[in-house]
Amino acid sequence: MSNPRTLPVLEPEVVAPCCPPLTERTLTAEEAERTAAMFKALSDPVRVRLFSAVASAPGGEACVCDISDVGVSQPTVSHHLKKLKEAGLLVSERRGTWVYYRVEPSVLAAMGQLLLAPLPSDR
Repeated sequence: MSNPRTLPVLEPEVVAPCCPPLTERTLTAEEAERTAAMFKALSDPVRVRLFSAVASAPGGEACVCDISDVGVSQPTVSHHLKKLKEAGLLVSERRGTWVYYRVEPSVLAAMGQLLLAPLPSDR
């Protein structure tokens, strides 16, 4: 009989918001770099489609095999997914031969917060 082991519970990665809303204050140089990298990653229509496919996937994650049909070759899809990961917009997990991608909810919240403009009565 084997000895049972207790495995540690891993907490999901928490992505801190990159920056305050653009209308709150002037961004620091570091915040501007992170924000520019995020927008640069989303400046390509194929990347926007891939990001949207992952963000809207049932269960909040998508296998690369299910999102590859965006009108470019598979190596190009991999390149674009890599750029989205490098910008912190996607995280991935390899399961066997497939890679699954997801957008952390905090990333979407941070993106929304960044562009949030206060209502005139909030100022």
